[in-house]
Amino acid sequence: METRKVQRLGPSTLAMTLPAEWAKEQNVQKGDEVSLRMGGKGTLTVLPESASTEDAEATLHADNLDADALERAILAQYVLGRRVINITTKDGALGSDHINAVYKAETQLMGLGVIEETPENIAIRCSVDPEDFTLDNLLERLENTGSTMRGEAVKALAHGNADLAQRALNRERQANKIFVLLLRLIFTAYQNPNLARAVGLDSGFPLIGYRSIAKNLELIADNAEDIAEIAMEAEGNTLGVDDATMRRIRDFTDQVDEITAMAVEAAVKRDYALTIEVKYLFRELKDREEDILTDLPEMSNAQLLQVREVLVSLQETAQYAMRIAEVSANLALNEENEFVTIE
Repeated sequence: METRKVQRLGPSTLAMTLPAEWAKEQNVQKGDEVSLRMGGKGTLTVLPESASTEDAEATLHADNLDADALERAILAQYVLGRRVINITTKDGALGSDHINAVYKAETQLMGLGVIEETPENIAIRCSVDPEDFTLDNLLERLENTGSTMRGEAVKALAHGNADLAQRALNRERQANKIFVLLLRLIFTAYQNPNLARAVGLDSGFPLIGYRSIAKNLELIADNAEDIAEIAMEAEGNTLGVDDATMRRIRDFTDQVDEITAMAVEAAVKRDYALTIEVKYLFRELKDREEDILTDLPEMSNAQLLQVREVLVSLQETAQYAMRIAEVSANLALNEENEFVTIE
């Protein structure tokens, strides 16, 4: 760590020199303006003027990429916060596979749209403004989407309703859009501390925790999708269990819903007491999967496997919620509260 001596320039003005190497790298010269950002724990961040804007543009060279690789590259540039992404080729016109990959990526990403297209080049632009969202709100939206998918999928199994199962499957795309948008905002806030406040944070410290929470919420939505697919594939779109067993599965689902919502609330509110409550609720669910399986009546191996897969998905969801609660505990205990004093 490099140290600098603070000097007095006037009766109420203190000054410190900037490291020459940093100034050269950031192209900061005499007379330029820099931004100062005061954060938590007594931190002061100095930012060059260039940090106030996003990296505007990136160009992807399709000649070196197949369609799948191009789609993934567009996703990566979106996550990295590019405002405009150009897809170009030097060897004739873009192929139909490349064009389809661009439009496929466009439908999967929030705020992305084609703004220019020629035979050799397609330009897509992201219209998302970080100030339009907060990370807390997006976490809550992602949790709510996964919970809705899970509820629809289990209800579809209870009533043999294929339409409900399909509705849950259709929501998966929205869940993925929210997840990738979260990644974009997390990466851009990390790269540019000025944006941390825009997305609802006082400092960049929580960003790594939010990345972990977002991933676990994506996995929770994937589990809900798995249950919906089971409902679509099952004979009569049901599990073939009696009403009492189905009620136990739905009660299990309700308890999973409670701990996932509570875990995210603990993160948003920095509430350590809520993380403790999630832990107690998770312990109560520990043997729920095995208890239901043990009490099942005789059924075919195929039906038994479907019931087990539903219960495993619910149990995994509870485990992901517990991981979220652990991250939430770390965020909560980084601030003074009734449980901790920081000196």
